[in-house]
Amino acid sequence: MKILGISEGYHDAAVCIIEDCNIIYASHAERYSKNKNDSKLSSDQIPADYDKVVFYEKGLLKNTRRIYSGQGWKSAKLTLKHNISFNHHWSHAAAAYYTRPFLEEPVCVVIDAIGEWDTATIWYNKKKVWSMKYPESLGLFYSAATQSIGLKPNEDEYITMGMSAFGSPIHKYDPLINYHKGGKFVGEEPDVAASVQSILEIEILKIMKKARKYSAHLCYGGGVALNCLANSKIRPMFNNMWIMPNPGDAGSSLGAAAAYLDKPLNWIDPYLGYNIERPINVKEVVKYLIDNSYCGIANGRAEFGPRALGNRSLIADPRADIKNTINKIKKRQTFRPFAPAILSEFANEYFDGPMNEYMQFVAKAKHDYDSVSHVDGTARVQVVKPDCKSILRLILEEWYEETGCPMLLNTSLNIKGMPMVNDESDAHKFQSIYNVRVF
Repeated sequence: MKILGISEGYHDAAVCIIEDCNIIYASHAERYSKNKNDSKLSSDQIPADYDKVVFYEKGLLKNTRRIYSGQGWKSAKLTLKHNISFNHHWSHAAAAYYTRPFLEEPVCVVIDAIGEWDTATIWYNKKKVWSMKYPESLGLFYSAATQSIGLKPNEDEYITMGMSAFGSPIHKYDPLINYHKGGKFVGEEPDVAASVQSILEIEILKIMKKARKYSAHLCYGGGVALNCLANSKIRPMFNNMWIMPNPGDAGSSLGAAAAYLDKPLNWIDPYLGYNIERPINVKEVVKYLIDNSYCGIANGRAEFGPRALGNRSLIADPRADIKNTINKIKKRQTFRPFAPAILSEFANEYFDGPMNEYMQFVAKAKHDYDSVSHVDGTARVQVVKPDCKSILRLILEEWYEETGCPMLLNTSLNIKGMPMVNDESDAHKFQSIYNVRVF
């Protein structure tokens, strides 16, 4: 049976195709439409044949909350009619639960802005055992703060997280007050960011302490699971911790399909999207990097998730004074950090702290490469293992052979406010418009 999971109608639409417990394909609508966080699916990402369409939330229940909050009834305009739907938070939880890489029965935690009514939930044995409900919401609290400091909610929360390193957590805000309904966050922007980040971490850890009573093994989902600063505080609490690399609403397209199948999926990696099939000469890439310091990579299947992991990446020499140049190319704020991708064999030599393949944690840098560490000395590390399917592994191996440096700067191949490069045409346009060689 071919199951088509969809997330659509509100923001960050996506599809996922599962057949015989294998994830055949998964992609974000924005990569096709070129509209950031597009709420509508693209016809180019919908397969010609499928047996079931599964939706990621309960629309009627969501509308009861919308009416309660004064937003009014909204009928989501869906591209496809669905046969069945699942609770929003269970779709998040199922995405992690059915892709987890360990056998032990986990506790699942979901924290986001809002589902139908739930804003944070704990699940055990596939049953909800605790919940926080609207109007209380840690995700809405953080998004309101993001808007308060002049950024875009539901999109720029990761910038708020990065800004927090420049401030001090001097402000006391009640995280469960409805700031998203017009409350003000008073203070200098970096101090507001630092304060809300600190409060968020405190509140998340309270939830995780409740969850820890059920299991020593954690599956974590929802948009708040993208907060890698908080994730690093959570990690020591559990023996195993798994965050599916696309834990937000787009990833719930996979979660809904998995919930319907109700079986463990054969998770391999997040390279599940559009496939650019063209050969790359790794020696040529490395020579170009040595001579020019940076280049783009658009090769293989696009990553399913918000982070480039080597197949749609802008990579650069971390030894060079390159940060301002890359920020200028990407039209980003100059204070924002870049992540390092490092050969797994050298990760502990260069960093101290939690790390994995998906840039989900921060670790302390034990090196002097300022271009891939933040002002607080941390880095969101991508550990690149020998079995990594991305061409990035081979590039890193050749780069190390030529330079003795086992890491590269890795950021997404896009401009701020635009989706990542998806297909061959996108790669060609990026190269010609922004004068960046794309291999």
